[in-house]
Amino acid sequence: MDATPAPVETAAQPDAPHDLRRRHAVVIWTLIIAAFVVILNETVMGVAIPHLKDDLGISAVDAQWLTTAFLLTMAVVIPITGFLLQRFHTRPVYLTAMALFTLGTLVAALAPGFEVLLAARVIQASGTAIMMPLLITTVMQLEPPATRGRRMGSITVVIAVAPAIGPTISGLILNAFSWRFMFVFVLPIAVAVLAIGWRLMENVTEPRKAPLDLLSVALSAVGFGGLVYGLSTVGEGGGGVAPETVVALAVGGLGVGAFIWRQLVLQRVDDALLDLRTFRTPTFSVAVVMFIVSMMALFGMIILLPLFMQDVLGLSVLQSGLMLLPGGLVMGLMGPIVGRAYDRIGARPLVLPGAIVTAGVLWVLAAILSPTTPWWQLVAAHSAMSVGLALLFTPLFSASLGSLPARLYSHGSATVSALQQVAGAAGTALFVSTMASIGAARVAEGVDPAAAQSAGMRGAFTIAAILATVSIGAALAVRTPDDAASAPVGH
Repeated sequence: MDATPAPVETAAQPDAPHDLRRRHAVVIWTLIIAAFVVILNETVMGVAIPHLKDDLGISAVDAQWLTTAFLLTMAVVIPITGFLLQRFHTRPVYLTAMALFTLGTLVAALAPGFEVLLAARVIQASGTAIMMPLLITTVMQLEPPATRGRRMGSITVVIAVAPAIGPTISGLILNAFSWRFMFVFVLPIAVAVLAIGWRLMENVTEPRKAPLDLLSVALSAVGFGGLVYGLSTVGEGGGGVAPETVVALAVGGLGVGAFIWRQLVLQRVDDALLDLRTFRTPTFSVAVVMFIVSMMALFGMIILLPLFMQDVLGLSVLQSGLMLLPGGLVMGLMGPIVGRAYDRIGARPLVLPGAIVTAGVLWVLAAILSPTTPWWQLVAAHSAMSVGLALLFTPLFSASLGSLPARLYSHGSATVSALQQVAGAAGTALFVSTMASIGAARVAEGVDPAAAQSAGMRGAFTIAAILATVSIGAALAVRTPDDAASAPVGH
């Protein structure tokens, strides 16, 4: 990527020339469309797990790694994007991100087996991880303060809705085609978005020298990778904890601890990969906790419900995908509404009911799931939870970043984005492992397989419900920054 500085216009002024505003709008919308396409692929594998198990001869725990590895790769790469966005121009960063995503999509479509498909998902995720911080940074650079909130609402829709409707789209495709066509159909879209960016994307940031601490990158990979791998192997044996699980969790914990220590040392000279002084702000710290719980709940439901619908209720891939569509649409429609409401009434009146609704739905699912559960109850639960999550995402995102000093904004954005992905990966691994462990134990006791898997699902949703209930108390501590509407956000 070319790092040669070039003159660019970056002022986000309401009275900027019309041509300049139009060019900036083109850049932002190109990024929004690209971000939607790449983030959609976070969750397309959930509905396909039964197909992948049969076609590739793998377990459910193995198959969920196609989602977990995607999320974990994003968590490792996202902190590095802070360096990329400071060191290189907008255009080459965008083209690199879309090229990686397109290459990963092509490899996935041609993958001969599980290992190559897993590698393709990692390549896809590398491009996806770059795209979201690039979008957020560009909006903050170019969008006038008067319309910045509205634009951030669009970003929230991308973050929340794209993963939510991924299972529906994959269900529609899998109804008539093999799992490969989830990538075959995306490939021309990715190529088109790459071509559009090649034609329309402009450089809107000014590169400068920035440090990249390779030790921090390595420690984050070892730490988060070890934790997620350990969680994913908890339930493989159907009971007990394997030695490799203990080792993985221990290595992961030590890696995360070393990563935190490294950042505390580096931030003294402002060279940290992630400056942890962001956590000195109470609203930011509370919002991060709620983000983690919300993302665990979102990805846990996206993974578990299709498995329950197909393996227990005997529904088709198309039916299970369509049953998740109403919730995705609800979340998309509520994004702009919640954004405007946040501007009027602040965070807490939205976050508190959102946390209550989310926890309530999870408790209901933990109680009702059985081989005789009516399908309409699942649709209602998923839609209700989408309402709860919609009430959480935009206010938490806005209040957390708005509460930081301008100089820590980029670090806060990277921290939230990275932890969102780690939480999704950990939630997916934890819930699937719990389901597998309890289900295997029930089968060993002579319980019918469908009833055993239902018991595993109830156990997984019980854990999610407990975490969500704790977050209700955290919601009471979320405050709207007094100067959120006018505070500088930093570059």
